[in-house]
Amino acid sequence: MVALEVKNISKSFGNLKAVDNASFSVPKGSIFGLLGRNGAGKTTTIRMMMNIYMPDSGEVFYEGIKAGPDFNSKVGYLPEERGLYKKMKVLETLLFFAEIKGKKGKNVTRLAKEYLKKFDLADRMNSKIETLSKGNQQKVQFISTLLHDPEVLILDELFSGLDPINTNIMKNVILELKEKGKIILFSTHVMSFAEKMCDHIAIIDSGEIKLNGSLAEIKAQHSQRNISLNYKGDISFLKNNPMIETIADYGNSVGIRVKEEKNIQELLKLLIENNIEVKKFDANDISLEEIFINTVGSETAEEVKND
Repeated sequence: MVALEVKNISKSFGNLKAVDNASFSVPKGSIFGLLGRNGAGKTTTIRMMMNIYMPDSGEVFYEGIKAGPDFNSKVGYLPEERGLYKKMKVLETLLFFAEIKGKKGKNVTRLAKEYLKKFDLADRMNSKIETLSKGNQQKVQFISTLLHDPEVLILDELFSGLDPINTNIMKNVILELKEKGKIILFSTHVMSFAEKMCDHIAIIDSGEIKLNGSLAEIKAQHSQRNISLNYKGDISFLKNNPMIETIADYGNSVGIRVKEEKNIQELLKLLIENNIEVKKFDANDISLEEIFINTVGSETAEEVKND
Protein backbone atom coordinates (compact mmCIF):
# COMPACT_ATOMS: atom_id res chain seq x y z
CA MET A 1 0.00 0.00 0.00
CA VAL A 2 1.37 3.40 -1.03
CA ALA A 3 1.68 5.62 2.04
CA LEU A 4 3.93 8.47 0.93
CA GLU A 5 3.46 10.02 -2.49
CA VAL A 6 5.37 12.80 -4.23
CA LYS A 7 3.42 14.16 -7.19
CA ASN A 8 4.99 16.34 -9.88
CA ILE A 9 6.95 18.65 -7.57
CA SER A 10 9.21 21.30 -9.07
CA LYS A 11 11.49 23.98 -7.64
CA SER A 12 13.59 26.69 -9.28
CA PHE A 13 16.10 29.08 -7.78
CA GLY A 14 16.42 31.91 -10.25
CA ASN A 15 17.36 30.36 -13.58
CA LEU A 16 18.31 27.04 -11.98
CA LYS A 17 15.70 24.30 -12.20
CA ALA A 18 16.70 22.33 -9.09
CA VAL A 19 13.82 19.81 -9.29
CA ASP A 20 11.72 19.29 -12.39
CA ASN A 21 8.34 17.57 -12.13
CA ALA A 22 9.55 14.81 -9.78
CA SER A 23 7.17 11.99 -8.82
CA PHE A 24 7.59 8.79 -6.81
CA SER A 25 5.77 6.78 -4.17
CA VAL A 26 6.86 4.88 -1.08
CA PRO A 27 4.92 1.87 0.25
CA LYS A 28 4.37 1.40 3.97
CA GLY A 29 6.98 -0.72 5.75
CA SER A 30 9.63 -0.24 3.09
CA ILE A 31 13.03 1.34 2.55
CA PHE A 32 13.22 3.82 -0.31
CA GLY A 33 16.42 5.22 -1.77
CA LEU A 34 16.53 8.61 -3.48
CA LEU A 35 19.73 8.24 -5.46
CA GLY A 36 21.79 10.79 -7.31
CA ARG A 37 25.18 12.39 -7.55
CA ASN A 38 26.00 15.54 -5.59
CA GLY A 39 23.83 18.41 -6.76
CA ALA A 40 21.29 16.18 -8.50
CA GLY A 41 18.31 17.55 -6.54
CA LYS A 42 18.03 15.05 -3.69
CA THR A 43 18.19 17.53 -0.80
CA THR A 44 15.90 20.05 -2.51
CA THR A 45 13.33 17.28 -3.03
CA ILE A 46 13.52 16.29 0.63
CA ARG A 47 13.22 19.90 1.80
CA MET A 48 10.04 20.28 -0.26
CA MET A 49 8.67 17.11 1.31
CA MET A 50 9.37 18.64 4.74
CA ASN A 51 7.83 22.03 3.81
CA ILE A 52 11.19 23.74 4.30
CA TYR A 53 10.94 24.81 0.67
CA MET A 54 7.54 25.38 -0.87
CA PRO A 55 7.36 23.71 -4.30
CA ASP A 56 6.66 25.92 -7.30
CA SER A 57 4.22 23.22 -8.38
CA GLY A 58 3.17 19.73 -7.31
CA GLU A 59 2.19 18.23 -3.97
CA VAL A 60 3.21 15.65 -1.38
CA PHE A 61 0.66 13.29 0.17
CA TYR A 62 0.84 11.04 3.21
CA GLU A 63 -1.87 8.39 3.53
CA GLY A 64 -3.94 10.30 0.98
CA ILE A 65 -3.76 13.65 2.78
CA LYS A 66 -1.70 16.60 1.58
CA ALA A 67 1.43 16.86 3.71
CA GLY A 68 1.58 19.77 6.11
CA PRO A 69 2.45 20.45 9.78
CA ASP A 70 0.66 17.28 10.88
CA PHE A 71 2.84 15.22 8.54
CA ASN A 72 5.98 16.86 9.91
CA SER A 73 5.04 15.75 13.42
CA LYS A 74 5.05 12.13 12.20
CA VAL A 75 8.49 12.40 10.62
CA GLY A 76 11.97 11.87 12.00
CA TYR A 77 14.11 14.07 9.75
CA LEU A 78 17.90 13.96 9.64
CA PRO A 79 19.10 16.85 7.44
CA GLU A 80 22.28 16.79 5.39
CA GLU A 81 23.62 19.72 7.42
CA ARG A 82 23.79 18.34 10.95
CA GLY A 83 22.82 20.68 13.76
CA LEU A 84 23.50 20.07 17.46
CA TYR A 85 24.02 22.46 20.33
CA LYS A 86 27.70 21.99 21.08
CA LYS A 87 27.56 23.04 24.75
CA MET A 88 24.68 20.73 25.67
CA LYS A 89 25.27 17.26 27.08
CA VAL A 90 24.41 14.17 25.08
CA LEU A 91 21.41 12.87 27.06
CA GLU A 92 20.19 16.42 27.61
CA THR A 93 20.31 16.98 23.84
CA LEU A 94 18.29 13.85 23.08
CA LEU A 95 15.59 14.69 25.63
CA PHE A 96 15.45 18.26 24.33
CA PHE A 97 14.76 17.15 20.76
CA ALA A 98 12.21 14.59 21.95
CA GLU A 99 10.34 17.26 23.92
CA ILE A 100 10.20 19.49 20.82
CA LYS A 101 8.28 16.63 19.19
CA GLY A 102 5.97 16.36 22.22
CA LYS A 103 7.60 13.39 23.92
CA LYS A 104 8.97 13.46 27.46
CA GLY A 105 9.02 11.41 30.66
CA LYS A 106 10.62 8.25 32.00
CA ASN A 107 9.89 6.13 28.92
CA VAL A 108 11.67 8.57 26.62
CA THR A 109 14.66 8.75 28.98
CA ARG A 110 14.80 4.96 29.13
CA LEU A 111 14.63 4.67 25.34
CA ALA A 112 17.34 7.31 24.92
CA LYS A 113 19.64 5.38 27.24
CA GLU A 114 18.91 2.14 25.36
CA TYR A 115 19.91 3.75 22.05
CA LEU A 116 23.04 5.26 23.59
CA LYS A 117 24.03 1.80 24.78
CA LYS A 118 23.32 0.30 21.36
CA PHE A 119 25.53 2.92 19.72
CA ASP A 120 28.31 2.50 22.29
CA LEU A 121 27.70 5.97 23.75
CA ALA A 122 26.36 5.09 27.20
CA ASP A 123 29.54 6.29 28.89
CA ARG A 124 29.28 9.64 27.08
CA MET A 125 25.70 10.54 28.03
CA ASN A 126 26.90 13.35 30.32
CA SER A 127 29.61 14.58 27.95
CA LYS A 128 29.16 17.81 26.03
CA ILE A 129 28.44 17.43 22.34
CA GLU A 130 31.55 19.42 21.43
CA THR A 131 33.78 16.75 23.01
CA LEU A 132 32.46 14.01 20.71
CA SER A 133 33.99 12.97 17.41
CA LYS A 134 32.11 13.87 14.22
CA GLY A 135 30.92 10.28 13.88
CA ASN A 136 29.61 10.16 17.45
CA GLN A 137 27.83 13.47 16.96
CA GLN A 138 26.19 11.97 13.90
CA LYS A 139 25.02 9.01 15.96
CA VAL A 140 23.51 11.36 18.56
CA GLN A 141 21.62 13.22 15.85
CA PHE A 142 20.38 9.96 14.37
CA ILE A 143 19.08 8.85 17.78
CA SER A 144 17.33 12.21 18.13
CA THR A 145 15.29 11.45 14.99
CA LEU A 146 13.95 8.22 16.54
CA LEU A 147 12.92 9.11 20.09
CA HIS A 148 9.44 10.46 19.28
CA ASP A 149 8.61 7.17 17.49
CA PRO A 150 8.04 8.65 14.02
CA GLU A 151 6.00 6.86 11.37
CA VAL A 152 8.36 8.10 8.65
CA LEU A 153 12.14 8.53 8.70
CA ILE A 154 13.68 10.88 6.13
CA LEU A 155 17.47 10.67 6.24
CA ASP A 156 19.61 12.88 4.02
CA GLU A 157 23.04 11.30 3.36
CA LEU A 158 22.80 9.29 6.58
CA PHE A 159 25.95 7.21 6.11
CA SER A 160 28.27 10.03 5.04
CA GLY A 161 31.52 9.92 7.01
CA LEU A 162 30.65 6.91 9.18
CA ASP A 163 33.04 4.01 9.74
CA PRO A 164 31.90 0.47 8.80
CA ILE A 165 31.06 -0.55 12.39
CA ASN A 166 28.71 2.38 13.02
CA THR A 167 27.28 2.11 9.52
CA ASN A 168 26.33 -1.48 10.32
CA ILE A 169 24.70 -0.47 13.63
CA MET A 170 22.60 2.16 11.86
CA LYS A 171 21.70 -0.32 9.14
CA ASN A 172 20.45 -2.81 11.74
CA VAL A 173 18.36 -0.14 13.50
CA ILE A 174 16.81 0.86 10.17
CA LEU A 175 15.94 -2.76 9.38
CA GLU A 176 14.32 -3.12 12.82
CA LEU A 177 12.20 -0.04 12.14
CA LYS A 178 11.19 -1.43 8.76
CA GLU A 179 9.99 -4.61 10.49
CA LYS A 180 7.78 -2.40 12.68
CA GLY A 181 6.10 -0.99 9.57
CA LYS A 182 7.92 2.33 9.43
CA ILE A 183 8.68 4.11 6.17
CA ILE A 184 12.37 4.87 5.68
CA LEU A 185 13.47 7.21 2.92
CA PHE A 186 17.13 8.02 2.60
CA SER A 187 19.13 9.91 0.03
CA THR A 188 22.59 8.82 -1.00
CA HIS A 189 25.10 8.90 -3.83
CA VAL A 190 26.74 5.69 -2.54
CA MET A 191 25.18 2.86 -4.54
CA SER A 192 26.46 0.00 -2.37
CA PHE A 193 24.30 1.09 0.59
CA ALA A 194 21.21 1.46 -1.56
CA GLU A 195 21.65 -1.89 -3.27
CA LYS A 196 21.91 -3.75 0.03
CA MET A 197 19.05 -1.99 1.81
CA CYS A 198 16.42 -0.58 -0.54
CA ASP A 199 13.14 -2.12 -1.62
CA HIS A 200 12.40 0.76 -3.97
CA ILE A 201 14.51 3.48 -5.55
CA ALA A 202 14.30 6.63 -7.62
CA ILE A 203 17.33 7.92 -9.52
CA ILE A 204 17.38 11.70 -9.88
CA ASP A 205 19.74 13.63 -12.14
CA SER A 206 19.71 17.36 -12.96
CA GLY A 207 16.45 17.60 -11.03
CA GLU A 208 14.61 14.95 -13.07
CA ILE A 209 13.57 11.48 -11.97
CA LYS A 210 15.26 9.20 -14.50
CA LEU A 211 14.28 5.81 -13.06
CA ASN A 212 11.76 4.84 -10.41
CA GLY A 213 10.30 1.64 -8.98
CA SER A 214 10.98 -1.65 -7.24
CA LEU A 215 14.72 -2.33 -7.06
CA ALA A 216 14.19 -6.03 -7.80
CA GLU A 217 12.12 -5.25 -10.89
CA ILE A 218 14.56 -2.59 -12.09
CA LYS A 219 17.49 -4.99 -11.74
CA ALA A 220 15.57 -7.70 -13.60
CA GLN A 221 14.79 -5.31 -16.47
CA HIS A 222 18.38 -4.13 -16.80
CA SER A 223 20.20 -7.42 -16.22
CA GLN A 224 19.28 -9.27 -19.42
CA ARG A 225 22.42 -10.27 -21.36
CA ASN A 226 24.52 -8.70 -18.61
CA ILE A 227 27.31 -10.52 -16.77
CA SER A 228 28.91 -9.49 -13.49
CA LEU A 229 32.48 -10.71 -13.64
CA ASN A 230 35.15 -10.78 -10.95
CA TYR A 231 38.45 -11.96 -12.31
CA LYS A 232 42.23 -11.96 -12.22
CA GLY A 233 44.20 -11.38 -15.41
CA ASP A 234 44.15 -9.20 -18.52
CA ILE A 235 40.80 -9.00 -20.34
CA SER A 236 41.79 -6.27 -22.80
CA PHE A 237 41.21 -8.77 -25.61
CA LEU A 238 37.44 -8.37 -25.03
CA LYS A 239 37.28 -4.68 -25.92
CA ASN A 240 36.97 -5.17 -29.67
CA ASN A 241 35.17 -8.50 -29.60
CA PRO A 242 32.05 -8.40 -31.83
CA MET A 243 29.87 -10.25 -29.33
CA ILE A 244 30.43 -7.58 -26.63
CA GLU A 245 27.97 -4.65 -26.53
CA THR A 246 29.39 -2.73 -23.55
CA ILE A 247 31.99 -3.13 -20.80
CA ALA A 248 31.84 -1.19 -17.52
CA ASP A 249 35.26 -1.60 -15.93
CA TYR A 250 35.75 -1.17 -12.16
CA GLY A 251 39.23 -2.68 -11.89
CA ASN A 252 39.10 -6.38 -11.04
CA SER A 253 35.32 -6.36 -11.44
CA VAL A 254 33.42 -5.60 -14.64
CA GLY A 255 29.91 -5.51 -15.96
CA ILE A 256 29.69 -6.91 -19.49
CA ARG A 257 26.65 -6.80 -21.76
CA VAL A 258 26.69 -9.22 -24.67
CA LYS A 259 24.70 -8.78 -27.87
CA GLU A 260 22.84 -12.09 -27.77
CA GLU A 261 21.83 -14.56 -25.06
CA LYS A 262 23.96 -17.31 -26.65
CA ASN A 263 27.05 -15.13 -26.20
CA ILE A 264 26.98 -15.65 -22.42
CA GLN A 265 28.41 -19.17 -22.57
CA GLU A 266 30.70 -18.19 -25.44
CA LEU A 267 32.14 -15.43 -23.26
CA LEU A 268 32.82 -17.80 -20.38
CA LYS A 269 34.57 -20.20 -22.74
CA LEU A 270 36.66 -17.37 -24.17
CA LEU A 271 37.77 -16.23 -20.72
CA ILE A 272 38.91 -19.73 -19.79
CA GLU A 273 40.73 -20.18 -23.10
CA ASN A 274 42.66 -16.96 -22.40
CA ASN A 275 43.71 -18.18 -18.92
CA ILE A 276 41.59 -15.66 -17.02
CA GLU A 277 41.02 -16.68 -13.40
CA VAL A 278 37.25 -16.35 -13.09
CA LYS A 279 36.28 -15.65 -9.47
CA LYS A 280 32.64 -14.78 -10.16
CA PHE A 281 30.59 -15.10 -13.34
CA ASP A 282 26.95 -14.18 -12.76
CA ALA A 283 24.83 -14.21 -15.90
CA ASN A 284 21.79 -11.95 -16.10
CA ASP A 285 23.02 -9.99 -13.11
CA ILE A 286 23.82 -6.30 -12.82
CA SER A 287 24.88 -4.02 -9.99
CA LEU A 288 22.93 -0.92 -9.02
CA GLU A 289 26.09 1.07 -9.70
CA GLU A 290 26.04 -0.09 -13.33
CA ILE A 291 22.34 0.76 -13.64
CA PHE A 292 23.01 4.19 -12.16
CA ILE A 293 25.85 4.94 -14.55
CA ASN A 294 23.89 3.65 -17.55
CA THR A 295 20.96 5.83 -16.50
CA VAL A 296 22.63 9.16 -15.74
CA GLY A 297 25.61 8.92 -18.08
CA SER A 298 29.13 7.55 -18.06
CA GLU A 299 30.58 10.91 -17.05
CA THR A 300 29.43 10.19 -13.49
CA ALA A 301 31.23 6.86 -13.29
CA GLU A 302 34.39 8.16 -11.67
CA GLU A 303 32.45 10.19 -9.08
CA VAL A 304 30.33 7.21 -8.03
CA LYS A 305 33.27 4.84 -8.08
CA ASN A 306 35.30 7.05 -5.75
CA ASP A 307 32.58 7.72 -3.14
